[in-house]
This record gives sequence, structure tokens and C-alpha cells, in this order.
Amino acid sequence: MSTFLQVTFLTALLVIAGAALWKARTLLLAPFTSPLLCLPGPPNKSWFLGNLRQLHGSDEDETRRKWRDVYGPAMMYRGFFSVPRLFVTDPRAINHILTHSADYYKSQEAQRLLSRLLGKGEYSRRSDQHRQQVLNPAFGPSQIRELTDIFVEKSIELRDLWANQISADGEPTRINVIKGLSKMTLDVIGLAGFNYEFNSLNPSGELNELAAAFEQIFQVPQITTMMILRNLFPILNVIKDRRMRRVQQAQAVMRRIGKQLVAEKKADIAREASEKKDHGNGRQSLQGRDLLTLLLKANMATDVPDNQRLSDEDVLARRFLVAGHETTSTGTTWCLYALTQALDVQKKLREELLSVETDTPTMDELMALPYLDAVVRECLRLHAPVPRSMRVAQKDDVIPLGTPVIDRYGNTLDHIEVPAGSPIVIPILTLNQDKTLWGEDALEFRPERWENLPEAVSGIPGVWGHMLTFLGGPRACIGYRFSLVEMKALLFTLIRAFEFELAVSPEDIKKAAGIVQRPVLRSDPKGGIQMPLFVTRVNGRA
Repeated sequence: MSTFLQVTFLTALLVIAGAALWKARTLLLAPFTSPLLCLPGPPNKSWFLGNLRQLHGSDEDETRRKWRDVYGPAMMYRGFFSVPRLFVTDPRAINHILTHSADYYKSQEAQRLLSRLLGKGEYSRRSDQHRQQVLNPAFGPSQIRELTDIFVEKSIELRDLWANQISADGEPTRINVIKGLSKMTLDVIGLAGFNYEFNSLNPSGELNELAAAFEQIFQVPQITTMMILRNLFPILNVIKDRRMRRVQQAQAVMRRIGKQLVAEKKADIAREASEKKDHGNGRQSLQGRDLLTLLLKANMATDVPDNQRLSDEDVLARRFLVAGHETTSTGTTWCLYALTQALDVQKKLREELLSVETDTPTMDELMALPYLDAVVRECLRLHAPVPRSMRVAQKDDVIPLGTPVIDRYGNTLDHIEVPAGSPIVIPILTLNQDKTLWGEDALEFRPERWENLPEAVSGIPGVWGHMLTFLGGPRACIGYRFSLVEMKALLFTLIRAFEFELAVSPEDIKKAAGIVQRPVLRSDPKGGIQMPLFVTRVNGRA
């Protein structure tokens, strides 16, 4: 090899190594130099795992609550490679983080995990502006009002499916309710999201091609060391296990059918526009009410600048169109669980729902039921389906505190200095259950608390209900109205028709680790996602 080629090769290696070291500077230096180190927190247990084994080897939510009680509303614990993570339950600090969304993004690891499951999305600083102009109108009250009959229709279909099962098996019948709820919400997102019929609730139980792909994507895998390493070091994705190959096959099905749906809807929109131009009126605003049609129409509008339009690939990656069914089904599952642990609440709710004279309420009729509203709020506070979110500081920043804290050295802090690259935990469930905000009964299921909330919760910067379940700020959950009305339609239909009791001891139920906390049984860890309830008809109504 010539001297010139040797020098060129060595220079290239040095450049690559320098770039890698620069990119990893936070990982290498943060455990020793981060100003977050002055905050109180648990002792570091491992150079590689930090405090993560403490979290994942126990009831993670209980451990975080204990940390909050011991170390206060602003603390630090260690993640992978002992990198400090800011864990803050101070409402003023959380408000700062959520409202400065351009300065606090999801971590690259979280983005990679979501992309592997749901397709690559667009993470750019212009997306908040695009969200306001294109996405938000599709999720307004008037749009959700138009979709409510789909929610009710599918709720009734699930009710009838369970009623038939009870007729066949006798009363009470043990039913894994999350299975039916997940199928119902998948059917809803098919019709309301894409105008596509998944037909998951068909009595035969057979899934069509796209429904089977969705089921594969949302299976809860056993967390392995390789999965963790693959997420930290993407180069390891070249090593494909069986789970990864199945997910990729499912993604291919979703992309193929998704592209076909997008092409068909764009053609319909163009045809409608042409008819209006030629005839001055045309068909009435497309018959499709689905969110994909509304999104594409908004994206194709003439007043949207070219640099603000989504590509077809990014339209397909809009995660609210595919992931929402899991959070709603999980939230409703935990609500049914909570009602089995408070039979007086279940009875009171049923009395209110049976006072409505129709089986097919409108959105306005559902929203006018005060105790149903209180039950839904309390369920989503106490059993938030997504327990936490992670952000990473994009620049050096100063986060203000509403309540000063004492650091490790006895100094009083009214702010936190956060260097660029610092991971920050948004503790959704911990804040929703914080006794300093909600009172000493914060861990109790008590819908009546919504009649007179503590003044302290007014500072929680959530987009809905003085809680963080749907987050807050410019990147709050865009589909929260959709989820709320769908959940109310489900509870309205099911509680009127059935009485529910837990089929196992409460101690047997635990929450599986994952983005969405779904229930599993300690006594049957290999049995997958389960919430077994005894279901009985209400006076022969179903």
C-alpha cells in the first residue's frame, strides 16, 4: 500500500473515531461531570445498569413512588452506563419541559424502538407547526362527534359477542376481557382511522392479513439483553432473531396495504376536487369521515406550504393512527379491573347509565353523564396506560422549580441546570398518584374526588383533566378526545349489560413492562396478556 493510501486510510479512521467519540461524549463524561450529580437520589448499583435493575426487578411504579417520597420532587438516578437521569415531579419544572418541546425531544433509543414497531416517522423541528396546521383539525370535537356511532356500534358488537359466550358457557363466564377490548379498538381504528374493516370481532376469530400484522406488532415480547443492546447500538440490528423477522414481515404487510389505502384516498380527494371545479359543488365533502382522509385532505390543501407537507411514507408512519387502539383497550381494561375492586362504584355507575333511554347514545349524551366522566377520569389517573415518557435536552438549559429542593451538599436550589444530552423522565403515573398533590388517598380509586379537587393539582400541565395521562404542551397526545369518547362508549355499553368480578386474586395481577402497561398474571407468566373477569348478565339485558 502506498504511503498516500496509508495516510488517507489512517486519516479516515481518525475522523470516524473522532466523530464517534464526539457523539458519545455525553455517555462518557456525564457520569462524572453532569451538574445533575448534585441532586439527591438512590446510590448507584452498577456501572453498566445504574439503578435500572432496581426498577425492573421490582414493582417499578412503587419504586418510583418511594424515590419520590424519600428524595423529593427533583432527583437523579442512573441509567445505562451510569448516565444521570433527571426524575422530576415538580409541576412547574414539567410544564417548562413540555412547553419547550423543541428543546426536549424523545430520546433516539425511544425513537428507534417506535420506528421498529410502527415505521419510520418524521422528527423535525418543523413538526409542531405542521401539527397545528394539518393534524389537529382532524381530531377536533366535530370530527370525533361524527365518529361516535362507530364507537357505539363496535361496543355493541363486543357486548353481543360476550353475551353469546355467556349463553354457551353459562353464568358467570370467565372472560379475558383485554382480548375482546383490543379487538374492538382495533376494529374502531380500522374504520375511524382508515375506513378499513379489520373484522376482528367476527365470531370465527379468524384475522385478515392486516389485522394479523397488527396483532404481531403489538405482542409483548420478553425483554432480553439483546433487545436492550440492539436499541443502544443500532449496528446490532444486523443480527435478526425470530421476533425481529416477524415484526419486519408485519411491517411489510402494513406498508403495502397502507400505501394502497393512501393512493385510493388521494385519488378520491382529487376526483372530488375536480368535480367541484367542473360542477361548482360535487359530492358532499367525501363520504369518508376517517382520520386518514381528513389528514390527506388537510395535507393536500393549497394553503399548506410544500415544506410543511407530509410525504406518503410519513403519513403511513403517523403513530396515532395505529397505536391508539392499544392505549384505549388497556385503559378500559384497567377501568373494568378498578370497578371489580369497588362494586359500589360499579353499581352507582350502572344506575346512571341505565337512566339513559337509548342503547346508541351520541357523543353529547355520553359527555353529559357526570359519574361516567368521574369514573373515566379516576381510572386514567390511577391506571394511566403509558406510565412515563422520556425526553432528552437538546441544549444546555435551566429548569425552574416551583418548590425548592436541597441538594446533596445542603444547598437550596430553585432551579436545575441541565446540560445538553441529559435524559429526563416525565413520570406520568408517579405525578398522577403523588400524595403531596392529590392527598393521602391518592392511591385509592375514588371517583368522587373529582367533585372537589385539591387546589394543588391545578398546576399539573396536562392537556386534559389536571393529570399527565395525555401529557401536555405542543406534543400532547393529539388523539385524546378520540380515546375518551371511545372509552366512554365502551363502558356505557358494557356496564349496562354486564356485572364484572375479578376471576383471580388482586395480588395475581401485575403490569407487564413496556411502553403500554398491560396486565399479566403472576401465576401464569407464559400465558401472555390477561385480565380474567367473571361476567354475568344484568337482568337479562344482554
